[in-house]
Amino acid sequence: MVLPVTKPRLPDELQQFVEAEMSVLPDRAKKDDTRLKVLLVDDHIRVLASAQRLLGSRYRVVAAAHDGMATLAAAEVFTPDLVLLDIEMPAMDGIHLAQEMRRLGLTARILFLTVHEDEDYLAAARACGNGYVLKSRMSSDLQHAIDEAFSGRFFVSHRTM
Repeated sequence: MVLPVTKPRLPDELQQFVEAEMSVLPDRAKKDDTRLKVLLVDDHIRVLASAQRLLGSRYRVVAAAHDGMATLAAAEVFTPDLVLLDIEMPAMDGIHLAQEMRRLGLTARILFLTVHEDEDYLAAARACGNGYVLKSRMSSDLQHAIDEAFSGRFFVSHRTM
């Protein structure tokens, strides 16, 4: 299934964040930029902003999305190397979204960002993703999780419980 190449419409608050804070509009992206392309997916703008800040200039954030349909459309248009994906979102949760991305043949590494420390979530994430980062440990674990994912290893944040 090929999705239309139109930009998904984000809620106004997210759209402003994407345009002002993240500079992700395609016409601004340099074609010779060799940094890894990242798609950020979370329904909370503060998490998106934190992830963007943590990624810094080492990565090129190509888009941000807040739900499943916007994520699928953005993934089709921008072909990211890495997707930072919230597990708990409205309409389609991150686990089902990752399964759909795999079914569609998208090969990006997927790191789940979550508040859940439950073994069932972790098992589901292992089946379709490349890492599991607790939001409470994102500042200390995100870079290591990315390195592990691109080295072929599944990363799991140390649990706080």
